[in-house]
Amino acid sequence: MAAPETSTAAVPTLYTNNTLRNAFGGVLSFFILLLIGVLAFSIRLFSVIKYESVIHEFDPYFNYRVTQFLTKKGIYDFWNWFDDRTWYPLGRVIGGTVYPGLTLTAGTIWWLLNSLNIPLSVETVCVFTAPIFSAFASWATYLLTKEVKGVGAGLTAATLLAMVPSYISRSVAGSYDNEAVAIFALIFTFSLYIKTLNTGSLFYATLNSIVYFYMVCSWGGYTFIINLIPMHVLLCIVTGRYSSRLYIAYAPLVVLGTLLAALVPVVGFNAVMTSEHFASFLVFIIIHVVAFVYYIKGILSPKMFKVAVTLVVSVGLAVCCAVIAVLIALVASSPTKGWSGRSLSLLDPTYASKYIPIIASVSEHQPPTWPSYFMDINVLAFLVPAGIIACFLPLTDASSFVVLYIATSVYFSGVMVRLMLVLAPAACITSGIALSEAFDVLTRSIKFQLPGVSSGAEVDEGETSSETTEARNDEVKAEKPEEKSKDRPSKKSKKKEREHVEKPSAKAKVKTKAEKKRLLALPLEASAVSLLLLIVLGAFYVVHCVWAAAEAYSAPSIVLTSHTRNGLHVFDDFREAYAWLRHNTDVDDKVASWWDYGYQTTAMANRTVIVDNNTWNNTHIATVGTAMSSPEKAAWEIFHSLDVKYVLVVFGGLIGYPSDDINKFLWMVRIGGGVFPHIKEPDYLRDGQYRIDSQATPTMLNCLMYKLAYYRFVETDGKAYDRVRRTEIGKKYFKLTHFEEVFTTHHWMVRIYKLKPPKNRIRGKTKKSKSKTSSTSSSKRGGIRKNPWH
Repeated sequence: MAAPETSTAAVPTLYTNNTLRNAFGGVLSFFILLLIGVLAFSIRLFSVIKYESVIHEFDPYFNYRVTQFLTKKGIYDFWNWFDDRTWYPLGRVIGGTVYPGLTLTAGTIWWLLNSLNIPLSVETVCVFTAPIFSAFASWATYLLTKEVKGVGAGLTAATLLAMVPSYISRSVAGSYDNEAVAIFALIFTFSLYIKTLNTGSLFYATLNSIVYFYMVCSWGGYTFIINLIPMHVLLCIVTGRYSSRLYIAYAPLVVLGTLLAALVPVVGFNAVMTSEHFASFLVFIIIHVVAFVYYIKGILSPKMFKVAVTLVVSVGLAVCCAVIAVLIALVASSPTKGWSGRSLSLLDPTYASKYIPIIASVSEHQPPTWPSYFMDINVLAFLVPAGIIACFLPLTDASSFVVLYIATSVYFSGVMVRLMLVLAPAACITSGIALSEAFDVLTRSIKFQLPGVSSGAEVDEGETSSETTEARNDEVKAEKPEEKSKDRPSKKSKKKEREHVEKPSAKAKVKTKAEKKRLLALPLEASAVSLLLLIVLGAFYVVHCVWAAAEAYSAPSIVLTSHTRNGLHVFDDFREAYAWLRHNTDVDDKVASWWDYGYQTTAMANRTVIVDNNTWNNTHIATVGTAMSSPEKAAWEIFHSLDVKYVLVVFGGLIGYPSDDINKFLWMVRIGGGVFPHIKEPDYLRDGQYRIDSQATPTMLNCLMYKLAYYRFVETDGKAYDRVRRTEIGKKYFKLTHFEEVFTTHHWMVRIYKLKPPKNRIRGKTKKSKSKTSSTSSSKRGGIRKNPWH
């Protein structure tokens, strides 16, 4: 009896050591996560440190303007806001056409700070919203990966996500776009789904539905969630992994999540009427059929079960066929088969270029090049395959979800460069798992082969203590029934004794485990070299991420910079042009430009625009594209019918700015020609080539865009050499008859023209006297200002 007493007495000591170790590990993990959050926030501040606290890109200016309105007018006026400054003369209902998550989040932060007497401006809150949520996203990544492969993998994945360039590109300080908060919501939704899958807790299932609702409020990419999770549920059912935990993780999400999603005005009944959501409903029916089959299997005999299964399968097939027939009828009634244009362009990469050029014209909707993968995820591209293999050792419900997540995100990122953002978390999770497993194997191999390590201490302390505790607990449990069964029949006591003899001791278990791990250990030299290479790889990743954050993704598009021998040159032409419009035009004047600059013009110049970046009305955009593609007189008539007073064009030929309107012009032709057939792309091409030199077609040389971009360009250098197209322009000397130049920025990047009134367009010998009279009378009145450029 001495030996059992000793083993029983050792259990509390081992349990205490384990508790202390776990407590210390929890505190250490907490401080590491805190440092990861600080890292994620601080690495995104290069844009503020190097430049200034300013909103970046184009779409964020609309979000900033909406947030300003929300903080001034309140939530009720925000929901009912009709904006007459955009899409003139149609206007736009803002509350019903935006995803309000970002705006409400920033507005709430601003309100809380002001309630605490921290008087930050709305712009400052908007600038720093993305870095704050990048820290939250890193913590959500930790929670997700921890549920899959443990704390070590979770901390590694969180560190990788805090620095990954793909995510930094959309979350630097000043990048006030929907993705700033949506990526956090995406990862946190997946994390709670895996947590519910592992625990079967209805509390986490309900919390998951609420976080999914926040995701729906934040970004249209929520359809990725509501399709990926059903795919995983179906995979689990097909592979025989159905359980009550799977049902609890999925069913509340579909029911409660769909009801909450329908509350968002921009989604509404689309949550149940569009094809993007049908997969979730179909899997919802399937999982209920499977659950019913498992239920009746437990209460019926095998013969009755066969009969019941036949009945259930028959009824289930009939119901499924009826549902599918209804869905097919709904889908067939829609010209796009119930799918949105962007969703169809993801499923068929050629769809947008064939049918919806407005989607294909957006640069972030183009497929990425191979170098962009190495730029945006860097060494993670090599670690992802290793992480996928690690997920299969062993394959669980959680790890199968990660494999499915990385597989689908790789496909979608290959279709649209913008969705590299969705790939980044998946790549960080799988790479974190790979690195964690690799470090575990290598460090254990080194530990086993260090000189002076005794055979009893060769096994990892944590694993040894836990295994020893389990074995000793089993021995204690085996002893207790023996004590109670002293007066019981001899058969039972003999059975207990036999089981006790057959059961291996704790020491034997530990020894066997140690021998197995020793056999799996790598040579000492190989382990040390591999560990060193992984550290070098990590250092290279850190250097690349810091460089990307500081140089590649920190520059705001509203202010451009260039490094030359003479030093740093700053091109602030956009704000110069918008300031001129704000101070030199009437409040009710309408400004026409390509849709790229609509949000900025409305937010910074406070002037009414014809089209903007929302791109909801293809016909309206095609009208502007047709005007830019038409001769001067026809373009004047189109703009005059829209009550336009000023036309703004962006030109980069003088300083070499490639994203100007001349490079975008063919998209204007394609979009305009899609609605107005008289605009034909071949008319603007010479032998299939887009040219602006002397070989350009007459249609190209006489269109409005060419004239507004190159008007007086020959005066800059005498040759009219375009630095973007690297050629001299074809038509250097010409005059404008229906438009007049009113402002050109310092570096000629933005040029603003005013439509001439009809009376100034009178021509002909019989009208000379009238034109002279009108010119003298107007000069007396001082009504027309002389163009300073002539």
